[in-house]
Amino acid sequence: MRNRLFLPAVLFVLLLQVALVWCQQLTVQTGSGKQAILARADIEALPRIKVTTGASGMSTTFEGVPLKAVLERAGVGFGEALKGKRMASCLLVEAADGYRVVLALPEIDPAFTGKQVVLAFVKDGKPLDDKEGPYRIVIPDEKRMARWVRQLTTLKIVDVQ
Repeated sequence: MRNRLFLPAVLFVLLLQVALVWCQQLTVQTGSGKQAILARADIEALPRIKVTTGASGMSTTFEGVPLKAVLERAGVGFGEALKGKRMASCLLVEAADGYRVVLALPEIDPAFTGKQVVLAFVKDGKPLDDKEGPYRIVIPDEKRMARWVRQLTTLKIVDVQ
């Protein structure tokens, strides 16, 4: 009888772990429609940065990776490749709850701006909680946090025509 209860419990734990890993994936769709699925390990392998913000009147430190690095990992070109018709491309950022915002690609490229856009996964030294994570967009210099998408799931390059 004991073994009958043990096996379902083990299976449940394994399925839960698979679900947690799957939830920490990020989908990036390039302008050509090609999709890249980045696992947490892929994202954490990129160069890390920390930013401290004073948003909401409190000092908060976020840690993550430059959003540009994530997009480049998925095959999106910046720098000299961002010219002509690509200047009308934008990034559609989608959250688990359906919330969506847009960033123009030049807003992410250091060749155009000094603005830092971060894909954060740590807040004040702790992993983002379920309400915010596993990933969140942080744009420290913005006055309003409306584009600080939490529970980020998908990044899509969209060509405006």
